[in-house]
Amino acid sequence: MPRTNTQKAEKPEPSIDLEEQEVEEQEVEVPIAATETSSDATEAPQDIDEILNSLKTLLSTVEKLQKVRQEVGDIKPLLLRMLDGELVSGEELDQLKAGVGGLMRLVRAHSDHQAALAKAQAARELLDEVLKLSPAS
Repeated sequence: MPRTNTQKAEKPEPSIDLEEQEVEEQEVEVPIAATETSSDATEAPQDIDEILNSLKTLLSTVEKLQKVRQEVGDIKPLLLRMLDGELVSGEELDQLKAGVGGLMRLVRAHSDHQAALAKAQAARELLDEVLKLSPAS
């Protein structure tokens, strides 16, 4: 297809007074600021929900950690005796077997607790801020 050489005539732009230009820019900025404020307002409740959920998760992990600790029992003295080469009785051996089996659950529960604790630090900051704002009784 052959190309045609045509030139487009440029239309001169109408001159805009500087004051009119500033007014137009100000009118554009106002809706943008209003939009940002409304998005911040919708994010705040979501952040608060996430913070409160992190507290619930922390509570749940604390409960699980305590439960697993109770299930494992106090096997450290028995483990130390076994590692020192001492013989353990049949009842102590059963206790060791149950305790060692629960150690993996204990490690996992401890890891989950540490992660939940780190995530819940935002809740501590929020509570500190809210409690500072509330009037003293």
